[in-house]
Amino acid sequence: MANTRAVLDAEEYPNTEVQKNRVLTLEEWQEKWVNHKIAFHQERGHQLLKKHLDTFLKGAKELRVFFPLCGKAVEMKWFADRGHSVVGVEISELGIREFFTEQNLSYSEEQIMEIPGAKVFKSSSGNISLYCCSLFDLPSYADIMLSLTRTGFQYLLSVFSYDPTKHAGPPFYVPDAEIRTLFGSVCNIHCLEKVDAFEEGHKSWGIDYIIEKLYLFIEK
Repeated sequence: MANTRAVLDAEEYPNTEVQKNRVLTLEEWQEKWVNHKIAFHQERGHQLLKKHLDTFLKGAKELRVFFPLCGKAVEMKWFADRGHSVVGVEISELGIREFFTEQNLSYSEEQIMEIPGAKVFKSSSGNISLYCCSLFDLPSYADIMLSLTRTGFQYLLSVFSYDPTKHAGPPFYVPDAEIRTLFGSVCNIHCLEKVDAFEEGHKSWGIDYIIEKLYLFIEK
């Protein structure tokens, strides 16, 4: 493993098109949950989010917080416990059910008639609603996220940087230039922190470094 300081100061990989046609299908994603290949799930929660949570919230009360591709993220309960309303979207019904079970939360479920095959799972307390459907039935992730914002919004985005010629993803390599192209016209973009995220398991991917970056978007 390279020196941590050198890794964090490394330039991004220059070819931003290398993973352009790589797609993780819904079937592949569902299979990960069924076979419990969910190394992306962080049982202790996302530590960069936890560290910068107060920076994001700025003392605000009763926010409506959206978790796209939420899985069974424990962070959703962090926000709910602080009095905020949480809305998540996840294609894996198994992941949603595991969230409520592991967080010891009772819940109800109901069909969404407007979206064939979709369901919504709601906590008995009413402040967590997780929709079981595909976010990517809609045309553009960035457009979806921006369409959901309101005046004065803030948006946290975590991405990974590594050599994409050695690993096809997921997680997918997201260069800084792409972030600024997608969100820069609407948002002021701040990189709150970047950390060396390399772990032993990443060696099997064929990479020797991976950097996680946490961005804060603020409406211009």
